[in-house]
Amino acid sequence: MTINQTEQPSILVVDDELLIRDLLYDFFKQQGWTISVAENGERALEILRARKIDLVLTDIKMPQIDGLTLTSQVRAKFPDMPVVLMTGYPSVETAVEGIRAKVSDYIIKPFNINKLFKTLKSQLDDSNSSADEE
Repeated sequence: MTINQTEQPSILVVDDELLIRDLLYDFFKQQGWTISVAENGERALEILRARKIDLVLTDIKMPQIDGLTLTSQVRAKFPDMPVVLMTGYPSVETAVEGIRAKVSDYIIKPFNINKLFKTLKSQLDDSNSSADEE
């Protein structure tokens, strides 16, 4: 998925915590980004089927489909889409599972929102430059 340089990125935020979804929606909307939110992995997959998304930011621990399972399903359908995992329960085990699932980055909650923004922007820029090379 290539982002046209004049287009703002479209990201999907997946988290079962309403407060996190609202915070990230408001912040990224202020940056001019197109934001979709999902409260779980099932809803995230519906959104991914329905519209163009450039990056997925997902929590790891969620009911039904967790973030690692969601990452694997995103990878199967969109192998080049950046997926960034967030967790409030960091562990070596989840970090290794994330690496195996080929996540683009791993963010620990609570996070600095400006640092998160820079991380996502960097992932989008990297995704664009590798898509441009093809």
